Amino acid sequence: MAILLLVRHATTAATGQRLGGWTPGVHLDEAGVAQAEATAARLADLGVTAVYSSPLERTRDTADIVADAVGVEVVERRGLGETDYGDWTDRPLAELRTEPLWRVIQSTPSRATFPGGESLRGSQARMVGELEELAAAHGDRDVVVAVSHADPIKAAVAHFLGMPLDTFQRLSIAPASVTVVALPAGHAPAVLGVNLAGDITLPSPPTDDDASAAEGDEAGADEADGDQADDEADPTGGTDRP
Repeated sequence: MAILLLVRHATTAATGQRLGGWTPGVHLDEAGVAQAEATAARLADLGVTAVYSSPLERTRDTADIVADAVGVEVVERRGLGETDYGDWTDRPLAELRTEPLWRVIQSTPSRATFPGGESLRGSQARMVGELEELAAAHGDRDVVVAVSHADPIKAAVAHFLGMPLDTFQRLSIAPASVTVVALPAGHAPAVLGVNLAGDITLPSPPTDDDASAAEGDEAGADEADGDQADDEADPTGGTDRP
């Protein structure tokens, strides 16, 4: 079972003030460095085998701190990048909240396309596709960190939970938080934790004994179904009627 640890970048001086998007040259502030270091310490003993990052500086700063703690090199992946906000990039949030499109983004984001930029549906499809590729490239026992941004992480979590994109704003992804998603080959995704800020416990890798036990449970279920069918065929429940 490939485990993905989705980490939002830590704070910058613009976090909560401006819509950063693909603005270049935005690095972590002092508080953000401390946040990233705390997250790295929580991930250090989880057996991380790879760290991937959006190419933007704030994500790369966060990923470098995590990678140093777990002893691997960072690999940049453009598919983990922020939503392309087009003409809205680097504008103050207070100003953007007065735009008619803001209400669409909050209420029906599946219908929102940023002027000169990306749609939220497109951003979701890109992020989900990237995470599926990363999971497929790693073994079932690998633990993989992917450092990205709030909106792409929220959109991907909504997809893996089976939530409509129009409800993704109900999710919260804080700076330097960790979201845990399992993408096992041949099985349904499992969201194991969202927006985690405390200790993280990962599920144990599956073993041959687990597979045998599952097969035994299925056989027992088949026998129970057979008993139920016999009971339905004999309305007396198998006892002699007077």
